[in-house]
Amino acid sequence: MDYKIEGDNLQVLRIFLKPNEEVYAEAGKMVYKTNNVNMDTKMQGGSLGEKIWGAVKRKIAGESLFTTHFTLTSGTQGEVGFAGDYPGRIQPIDVSKTAFLAQKDAFIAAEKSVSFTIAFQKKIGAGLFGGEGFILEKFTGNGLVFIHAGGDFITFDLQPGETMQIDTGSVVGFEETVSYDIEFVGGIKTALFGGEGLFLTTVKGPGKVILQSMTLSKLRRELGLYAAKPGGGKSTGLGAVLDILSGSND
Repeated sequence: MDYKIEGDNLQVLRIFLKPNEEVYAEAGKMVYKTNNVNMDTKMQGGSLGEKIWGAVKRKIAGESLFTTHFTLTSGTQGEVGFAGDYPGRIQPIDVSKTAFLAQKDAFIAAEKSVSFTIAFQKKIGAGLFGGEGFILEKFTGNGLVFIHAGGDFITFDLQPGETMQIDTGSVVGFEETVSYDIEFVGGIKTALFGGEGLFLTTVKGPGKVILQSMTLSKLRRELGLYAAKPGGGKSTGLGAVLDILSGSND
């Protein structure tokens, strides 16, 4: 499957479909398509029970009940474009050799040969304090899946036994071979005044780990801050951001 990722922090995934190729995507992620590409909404799975259970698992993972499937109807090539819901990056992941686990809401699109399900955190501490919650998205099969998260990405290929400590919530995803847990930051002074919270996420190789520079929780917090307005009024959310950009809060 041919594709191209264009843009900087508002990236667009362009997939060039050929005959007999099919991709499916999270509902609402499509930006455009050519008129020779058919779009069909489906529940994944074989039997009705499998489809319903698959839809329930997707909902638990923070995604929609249905996926939208795209196929070429005529000609030798068609195109469909996808994007995330907030500023960030799009990353292709090949799951042909190793399954990949990602944070909730990360899924953008995947080849038909890739299966999307959920995985549960095995440790209570990691689920409560690790930033990713108890539910992770799990991708297996043969082919590419495209994930999205905030800010810029940095990728580490951990060797066996190699360990990293990461700000909670900054982990976008990791290969199934990577161990994932949380630990206390250390001294009371560091925990209270260090600004990094009480816990750090610990990952241990072997395997690939992808981090994000801007978490969705941080973005929501910044967008929700109060911004002073002339006359003593206050605006919140997007209004506060627009006020700041227009210079009315100077």
